[in-house]
Amino acid sequence: MIPTFNLTLEQIKKAVTSKTKVIMPVHLYGQLSPMQEICDWANENGILVLEDCAQAHGARTQNRRAGSWGQAGAFSFYPGKILGALGDGGAITTNDDTLASTLKMLRNYGSEQRYVHELQGLNSRLDEIQAAMLNVKLKYLDSEIAARQAVANKYLKGIINPLVQLPNEQSKDSHVWHLFVIQTKTRDRLQKHLFNQGIQTLVHYPIPVYKQKAYSNFADIELPITTELSDTVLSLPISPTMSDEDIEKVIECINQFTG
Repeated sequence: MIPTFNLTLEQIKKAVTSKTKVIMPVHLYGQLSPMQEICDWANENGILVLEDCAQAHGARTQNRRAGSWGQAGAFSFYPGKILGALGDGGAITTNDDTLASTLKMLRNYGSEQRYVHELQGLNSRLDEIQAAMLNVKLKYLDSEIAARQAVANKYLKGIINPLVQLPNEQSKDSHVWHLFVIQTKTRDRLQKHLFNQGIQTLVHYPIPVYKQKAYSNFADIELPITTELSDTVLSLPISPTMSDEDIEKVIECINQFTG
């Protein structure tokens, strides 16, 4: 099993073909993929790297944050994210001036000058109210990350049930813990046990993308790791606002679970 749930260079090498143009590492649950080796290899092979940073605001590896490794990084400001707005929103980071100019046009109907459209674009601008809220919340991002890490560290030290596999950190303080996701072969029974104790959990994501009706053209492929994860993962409560009593209750109830 992949200990961090993230893409590895070994997996990339097995999957790429002569048609591969872009690699998209998804920094799932709040921890970066091994970006140094991925980017080094991609640069050597003339392949672009686009980071999916939707769950990894503020996460870092080798003192570089999510969104600063690839040619571009995509962030979500959905309210439930670590840096969330009051409604939907997002941002793209890049240090490529040409790409930045193109993206600015694409978000504004493909237009740089009013009523003049150079590209087929979208209406995808972040409104001023959302931007203002995010600008304030950004000042507290590091402190909220520290609070999440404190909750996760208590889980990692306190949960000792042999039926539960805990998530791994690549290095100390590298994970921002958008989600704290455990694995267990008795997932549904554990979820019911916790629910009966007043603890809400969620399954991210119960149906793999390649098994969705919308992507039925992929129905014939086999992705055993994806399938196993969809059957075994369970997201525990994690929030900067959790009290010590809340955390201890989750730990105690999981350790009491016998299957």
